[in-house]
Amino acid sequence: MTADARCFLLLHGLGATGAVWGPVAALLAARGAGRSIAPDLRGHGAAPWAPSYSVGAAAADLAPQVALEPELYVVGHSFGGYVALALASGWFGARVRGVLTVGTKLTFGDEERGRAAELARRPARIFPTREEAVERYRKVSGLDAALAPGEALLARGTVAETTGLRLAADPATLGVEVPPVAALLAGAACPVLAARGERDPLVSGAELRAAAPGAIDVPGRGHNLHVEDPRALVALLDRLLAA
Repeated sequence: MTADARCFLLLHGLGATGAVWGPVAALLAARGAGRSIAPDLRGHGAAPWAPSYSVGAAAADLAPQVALEPELYVVGHSFGGYVALALASGWFGARVRGVLTVGTKLTFGDEERGRAAELARRPARIFPTREEAVERYRKVSGLDAALAPGEALLARGTVAETTGLRLAADPATLGVEVPPVAALLAGAACPVLAARGERDPLVSGAELRAAAPGAIDVPGRGHNLHVEDPRALVALLDRLLAA
């Protein structure tokens, strides 16, 4: 297969949108590495809200869009990593050649789950000004002004209503249940490369390597590695392609 046939499916984390992948997609295009698709997952950005949310439902939404791709590679950040692994199982009809997960959390405590369930039940908050809505979106997505000073990475993160603005993401997405990551990894029918920024507070290097031998720590980076250092992300993709 040539690079012309290659397709990269780039999946964002909870609360964000596909816009976070803009710099990575631009680097891949400049290198002639292949085409990139960075959709908004169910309940996020421009995607419609749904009656329920799950990793499998998100994978089922995406599979028809890439089912005919002959050389498909999936990159998932945080929650997007679970969806990437689900697609790699082959259960949804997509033929995935390789998966890169970045900053995907492996374990959840009872207190964390309870807090997430509580937040998921709350109605969407309306903010009176755009500045307040954007500030909240930055907090939810982890895209603070230092990390994402411009507007491009924040695209589709907020929505205007008659009385103000709200975040585009459905609060109910916060209550999504994650399958055991060990099972997702075992079910992948292709090479998987797991990575994290060494400063990521959500998953430790030791924990990640125990679940996915060969996992990589990227020095000096945090949870949003793909935004902090797009070139490092593309270098990880190079390693996946070599595998």
